[in-house]
Amino acid sequence: MQIGIISDIHGDLRALDTALERLENHHHVQHILCAGDLVGRGPEGNGVVTRIRERGITTVKGNHDEWDHGLDPENATFLRNLPMDWRGKLGSVSVFMCHGKPGNNLWGLYRDHISNTLLDMMLASLKVDVLITGHTHVPLFARVGRGCAINPGSLYTFKSARSSSHTYGVLDLSSLAFDVYDIAQAEPTTLDIREFS
Repeated sequence: MQIGIISDIHGDLRALDTALERLENHHHVQHILCAGDLVGRGPEGNGVVTRIRERGITTVKGNHDEWDHGLDPENATFLRNLPMDWRGKLGSVSVFMCHGKPGNNLWGLYRDHISNTLLDMMLASLKVDVLITGHTHVPLFARVGRGCAINPGSLYTFKSARSSSHTYGVLDLSSLAFDVYDIAQAEPTTLDIREFS
């Protein structure tokens, strides 16, 4: 089973639509999960939230999703009601998703700050096989004995003071392999995640 993973859209509706189209028609994913920060920085927060809401994409609350961005009332209510963390089972794989790290959407997990031992302990404590995060705008794939931690990077493509990796990810649940793709390229292009470490 293939799962699409997106995060840190930051109001870039065009990038979101491109990612959704590729995930469905090129990668043929069965589910799409979003690790938060739908709004903030970009111009089309309403469009992004509407798209995520209408498509029923499972989403957690990013730190930018906690602020008032002048959204339509329905979209503002949707953001307010997003959970900080999400836990679920996809096939036989147990998954925990948050924006930053479990219980906190303001602090992120960077590969050079976490050891394999710590990741194993986190997965064991959460009792899951996969930990999905966002927030850092940097793709992450760390495979350890217990499972893996992944971050698809940031999706938005407009110029901003905060850098963006322009990426989304695809997780294969049978092998726990994770690939990251560059949204800025005309065709889906796989990136070497080690470039971001």
